[in-house]
Amino acid sequence: QVQLVESGGGLVQPGGSLRLSCASSGSIFSISAMAWYRQAPGKQRELVAGITSGGRTNYADSVKGRFTISRDDAKKMGYLEMNSLKPEDTAVYYCNLHRTRPWGDSEDYWGQGTQVTVSS
Repeated sequence: QVQLVESGGGLVQPGGSLRLSCASSGSIFSISAMAWYRQAPGKQRELVAGITSGGRTNYADSVKGRFTISRDDAKKMGYLEMNSLKPEDTAVYYCNLHRTRPWGDSEDYWGQGTQVTVSS
């Protein structure tokens, strides 16, 4: 019913930049919080950045000042601008939608992920 597709990953040298995109289908995008997570081999999935339906943002300490999350509700698109990339940013990046329903339960949707590799 809801599908998310990430794009924009690739190989980049340290100090370089990438912009990830998340295309959403379905009707819940504008009323959902959107987030980017990442997972490196042997490590747990971690929250990188999030943005509420009202546009409020938060970032992991490791990416503050380097990454910017944004959303375009009219296009049902989410973005993650990544600057000054470091080798430790290497991971699979996932787009997530989260919504808490008025009666209290929640729903989550995930994309398949896009690989970001930072290496010289």
